[in-house]
Parts: sequence; structure tokens; C-alpha cells
Amino acid sequence: MTSHGISIQLRMAVWDLSVSVEELGPEAPPLKISVTSDLHIGGVILKVVEKSRENKKDWSDHALWWEQKQQWLLKPSWTLDKCGIHADARLCLTPQHKPLRLVMPSGIVLRMKVCFSSSVFRTVMGICKLLNIRRPEELSLLWPVEEKKKKKDKDFGEEVYDITCAPLPSSTIPKLANGMPAFFAETPETEAVYKMLAVSQPAPAPETIAKLYRTINITEKAHINSRWLDSSRSLLQQGVKEFDKLLLRFKYYTFHDIMPQADVVRLTQLYEQARWAILLEEIECTEEEMMVFAALQYHIGKVSLTEQFVASCPAMEDLDSALQCLEVKMEGESSADDMLETMTAPELHDYLKIFRPKRLTLKGYKQYWFTFKDTTISYYKSKEESSKEPIQQMNLKGCEVAPDVSVAGQKFCIRLLIPGPEGMNEVYLRCEQEQQYSRWMAACRLASKGKTLADSSFSSEVQSIQSFLAMQKTTPSNNTAQTDESINTHSLVSPRYQKKYKPKQLTPRILEAYQNVAQLSLTDAIQKFLQIWQALPDFGLSYIVVRFKGCRKDEVLGIANNRLIRIDLSVGDVVKTWRYNTMRQWNVNWDIKQVAIEFDGNVNIAFSCVTADCKIVHEYIGGYIFMSTRSREQSDTLNEELFHKLTGGHEAL
Repeated sequence: MTSHGISIQLRMAVWDLSVSVEELGPEAPPLKISVTSDLHIGGVILKVVEKSRENKKDWSDHALWWEQKQQWLLKPSWTLDKCGIHADARLCLTPQHKPLRLVMPSGIVLRMKVCFSSSVFRTVMGICKLLNIRRPEELSLLWPVEEKKKKKDKDFGEEVYDITCAPLPSSTIPKLANGMPAFFAETPETEAVYKMLAVSQPAPAPETIAKLYRTINITEKAHINSRWLDSSRSLLQQGVKEFDKLLLRFKYYTFHDIMPQADVVRLTQLYEQARWAILLEEIECTEEEMMVFAALQYHIGKVSLTEQFVASCPAMEDLDSALQCLEVKMEGESSADDMLETMTAPELHDYLKIFRPKRLTLKGYKQYWFTFKDTTISYYKSKEESSKEPIQQMNLKGCEVAPDVSVAGQKFCIRLLIPGPEGMNEVYLRCEQEQQYSRWMAACRLASKGKTLADSSFSSEVQSIQSFLAMQKTTPSNNTAQTDESINTHSLVSPRYQKKYKPKQLTPRILEAYQNVAQLSLTDAIQKFLQIWQALPDFGLSYIVVRFKGCRKDEVLGIANNRLIRIDLSVGDVVKTWRYNTMRQWNVNWDIKQVAIEFDGNVNIAFSCVTADCKIVHEYIGGYIFMSTRSREQSDTLNEELFHKLTGGHEAL
């Protein structure tokens, strides 16, 4: 007999395959079915269903899970032979969608069915589709911090809102006129759940804030990022079980194309994530900023009770988006006019004071004549000397910019960390008054991104800085309800300020700041809160503890939407910044778990990850590069393949 004949015989040989069926319960023995190696996966499922005597049941969502290999068998036409399945395989027939407890940024816990068989990236898309959150690529899932349970209080007191009745995300989900998915309107209970997602939650009790997990230092913040799930693999492959609890969070801090009318849930949950980041001190802010945040929270809480989240009329919305599109178009097209404007680009010049903390000198701020042109600051002894060589020139491209401001103390400083060959050089510029500060600060921010004063966003940047300074001004007025009993001050500020001030000291300060925001609509107040949060120096930084190649001590890598930052762990100082737009390539050596990156100018760095898997760093960098490829015109279509190409590990390629 020919070898070909033998192989056919082997394929035709009948053997027993064990398949357990989840529905029959954990105690039920696996079903034994007779198969041949050329039977396809769909045929196996059919045989199992027939043998289980549950023919009336809808099995359409079921699929086979291969326990030893920890993988789903999702190609019904593949044969057992092609899948590599033999008689020793343990298979399980189980639903692909299972209930999960999902904790929203606002703290609300939903019980809902999610997909356990697709990549987490696609599972999150399904969750966002059900909850009416656009731009799902900005969110992901992570494990919660281990809760230390006292006695046997198994999740005692946790309120869970059940929406397992929702259709599976794979189906089309009809929406009502206000954007709410139709199934939420089916019962008063589900409608109440949607309202909770779309409306900001009441201020938490101070005890609640005190009980919640707070990160004490940068290392603890880094540990949080080790808990992100892998976007390329399924929930079941990552050990997630039915009814487990996972957090849904915004992971990538680039919020694309926000439209208040369509993004009610998205904006509310983003506001909640920002608010908790401030209340739990995950991000640093000054005392004056904290009072503005408190005032905005108080106002949002107050307005949420009466005003629904409404955007301006649709015609205005269209006009707004048309103007924005036009702005984007104009930014993208460089014409002869642009070239002319660049040749005659606007400049700033003024007397400012400068201070360099690292120089071994006891002298404080010294006054010079400064000019700002393109992305470079130059300074001279005096205005008269400005035609000569400058004392120094500083190119701000790729620098870190942070405000150092006290409106009450009339202190308007700009802190710059400028990349140099030996690391980052720290420089402080001191302005005399608000107008001067707003212009120079706006110019520094744009220059750090490689934009000049000729950029169309310069005037709006100046305006947003001025409006924020105005909010921090205290205007003691007689008609303020100084004894407003409804203001629960300790629910509006972080524990640091709860300890520092008594409620009666905080109330007048919050109410003073409140007068500057009391006229804002709900939508405007939420957007103002997010705008100030995004302007904080540490905004959007995700930390990982790493060990750079050739170094003996651990350091911190900060990952942002446009750059990587190297931070000295002992003092918390920024040592170096690398921008993505100078990155040539990055790759991961999965065997030794090392990330290597090459930048322009022959700059190479390599590091291993201490607090997280290097897949998490790889995914962050690839994810941010993916986010930057999105354009307005793409509407809601997502290039999922490109995301996996940029973020997937070696198994995804």
C-alpha cells in the first residue's frame, strides 16, 4: 500500500474526542464523541449539540475552547487535523459572550455580557457600541487593585446594575434620536442606568475618597500600568472568568473629534476619570488649581440636577465642525501665503527675568531683553544690544513646559526643561503680569510641539491661558452665599487639602472661584474642567519602571501621546525627552524582554521593563502612533489591522 493510502486510512480512522459542555454544569462528565481527523470544527459542535440532548437551545454564540493550548477554535471549516487536535485534547463548548462586572470611570458597576473570544481591542469596541461611547480605541480594560477584604464581606454593599438583557454587540444596535441605544429605553430600570452613565455622579463622601486606593509615589503609579490587559489577546486567554471585575478606562490621552451632542456618555465618563485622578492625587496640581477644580465640580454637580447635557443647536454644531475642518485643511495645506507668513513670522520681544537653578550661583532672577522667533528664545543684556550676538539662544523644540503661577501672589513663571546633550537643562522665566505671561506661555507650549507663533492655534492658546488665570482670581463680593450649607467642601478636594484646611476655611475660597464659573452651561463646565486638566504639567503621562541598558539602577519611563520621558527615580527629575516624530523604529526582543528604540541623529536607547511586561510599553508606543494617524475624514471607521500591526506582539505578526 502506498504511503498516500496509509495517510488516508489514518485520517479515516475513528477515535474518541472528549468535549465538556459548560451548560451541563461543572460536575457533568465530558461527552465522548466519535470523530475522524478530517471532521471540521463545525461538525464537532454539531455532534456535541446532538449528544447533549439540548437541541431546542440556541447554540449560535457557542464555540470550542482548547484548554491545554488556551486558545479558541473559531474557524468552523478547519479540520481537527489542520488544528492539530488529537485524542488527548480537552475541549470545552462554551458561550463566546459571558457576563462581566465592568467598573466605569465614574465608579458605577455594570453587569453586562461581553465577548470573551475576540481580541480585547474588539471586545472594548463592542462594550463602547452598547454604551454609546465613540472612539473606543482610546479605552481599554485593566484589572482592579486587589481589595483587602475584611472578614467575609464578599463585595458587601456594592451596587451592580444589570444590563445583560442588552443585545450582543455583534448585532446592529438601533439608537433613539438623542443617541441613546434603543434597548436602554425598554424598561425604567435600564433607562435609569443610561442616565447614570450620561450624567455626572453626585460628589462622593470624604470617607469614600479616603477609603479608595491612592498611589503614594511614582513607583506605585507605575504598578497600575502593569494591570492593563493585552489588546491582541482574548479575555479567556488572559485568565478572565465569568463575573470577574474589570475596569474600563481611557488609556490613550488623545481625545479625537469630541462632539458634545454625540458624545454625552464619552464626555461624562472622561470628566469622571479626570475628576477622580485629581481627587485621588494621581496627578499633581497647585492649590489654586485645586480650588478651580473644586468650584467646577460644585457647579457641575449643581447644574446636573436641573440641566440635561445638551449641546448647542445642530446648525451651530455643523458650522463649528465645518470651521474646524477648514482649520484642519488650512493647517495641512502650505500655500505661497503661508510661506510668506513664515518668512515674516510674528515675534515676541520684551524684558523678562531668567533663573537657572542648576548653575552654582546664589543669584536669583536676572532681567534681560528677550526675543521669541520661530521656536527659539534669545536673550540680550538690553534692548539696544539686540542687534548684536545674543548671550544665549534656546531652541524649545521638544522641551517640557510647566506653569509656576500664583495669581494671588502675582507670580507668573514658566518652567522650561530644555533637552541638551548632557540631559535636561532647567530654566525659569518670570513675567511681570498676566498678559505678558499668557503670550509667552502660549509661545513656549507651541514651540515645544515644533509650532511657531504663526500657527493658527496661537491666539486660542493665549485665550485659554487668560481665561484660566481669570478663574483663579478671587473677587470677594458681598452677594456670595458664604454660608452655603449645601457645599460639601471635603468632597471636592483631595485628601491633602482636607487635612490642610477646615471646611469653613475652604468654603469661601471655593465659592470665590465658583463665581468665575457660575455662568457656564453644563457642557461648557465639563469641557472647561477637561481643558484645565489637560494643561497640567503631568497630564497624560503613564509611568513604567525600567532598567536602561548599561545602568545599574531602576529609572522611570513616562509615556505620553507625543514623547517618551526618562525620569530619575530618586529625585523625580526629568533627565531626557525623546519625541515620537524623531523616532525611526522601535522593536522588542521578546526573549530577553528588552525594548530598543532608534531616533534621528544616531540616538539609540534600550531598556528592560521592571514593573510591567514589555508588551505593555510596546502597545503604548504603537497605540499612540496609531492615534496620530487618525484624521477627521475617516469618520468612525477604524483601521483595526493597522492598530494590531503597530501594537501586536510577535504572535500577532
